[in-house]
Amino acid sequence: MDKVGIGIIGLGNISAAYFKAAKNFPILDIVAVADLNHELAKAKGAEYGVRAVPLEEIYEDPEVEIILNLTIPRAHVEVGLAAIGSGRHVYSEKPLGIDFTEAKRLIDAASYANLRVGCAPDTFLGGSHQAARALVDDGAIGAPVGGSATMVSPGHERWHPSPAFYYDHGGGPMLDMGPYYITDLVNLLGPVARVSGFAKTPRATRTITSEPLNGQEIEVKVPTHIAGMMEFKNGAVVQITMTFDVEGTRHPNIELWGTEGAMVVPDPNRFDGAPVLLPARGEWTEQTVTLPFADGNYRSLGLADMAHAIREGRPHRANGAMALHVLEVMEGIGRASDEGRVLEMTTTCDRPDPLSASRIDTGGDTT
Repeated sequence: MDKVGIGIIGLGNISAAYFKAAKNFPILDIVAVADLNHELAKAKGAEYGVRAVPLEEIYEDPEVEIILNLTIPRAHVEVGLAAIGSGRHVYSEKPLGIDFTEAKRLIDAASYANLRVGCAPDTFLGGSHQAARALVDDGAIGAPVGGSATMVSPGHERWHPSPAFYYDHGGGPMLDMGPYYITDLVNLLGPVARVSGFAKTPRATRTITSEPLNGQEIEVKVPTHIAGMMEFKNGAVVQITMTFDVEGTRHPNIELWGTEGAMVVPDPNRFDGAPVLLPARGEWTEQTVTLPFADGNYRSLGLADMAHAIREGRPHRANGAMALHVLEVMEGIGRASDEGRVLEMTTTCDRPDPLSASRIDTGGDTT
């Protein structure tokens, strides 16, 4: 199968994971890189043996079919629209955008141009989450009734070298980590029908304790403790907590409850792990995972699936419709808190097909 040329815009920390993981997928050919900081682009290009080009030129590069958008969240829609405007498909890091209305412009523009939008996270395609999906589909927990999704952290100022953006507009725990949890829940349960929630900001400032900015104060401009409820179209009701204000928890990342059992789902920020199943009148048992992409960090898997889908003329899984729906859910929980009401979702999406429904070429593995 002909390779798909990839041009990367944005060469921050996450780019290293993409460069490394892309080597697992022969269909991906990273041909050019660009960044607002052209010196950084040249350094990364030299490190990975890829052409570094000026930012304005990468959109017109004849070898580039997909723009891989690894910029900061505030720039995701702007860069995506530029890619679509140049006739390129775009695959973005999460979230799709920081504003639902603006992100919808991107999806509408791509639809009009008959181009594709893809978006991380793609961890739901990992073997552990595909195994959890198969258990749900096979009726291992019966009809889904509810569940919980919990991400607890005391704050990124303890470890991140420059954490201020996590507390600025477009940051916060929901936009930062919510995409992993809600995308995985959509994979497991389908789309969300309506949401409610509460969003709080317990502290107006944060003190950085990591280097090199140890002691510097950060103004907190976004809610840092969010508790929401999501009613899925299949009837399941899942509670979600995303916080930068709590020291720790014993709650699992995701737990699903059904009429015939319960299941702990592995960390949705990872590809590996194993579901733990409690069948009716049984005992908790860790499941054996034999599906691929459960033994490492494959943060290019969604991009590779999109590239295969372009060549095969089929839908890709980590797609724009799902990312837009997840963004509406996240934004909706905050709006529900502000407005004191339950909000109906205006978007929907299909559950992505199980990965076993098509091949992702890794030089021999068939999924």
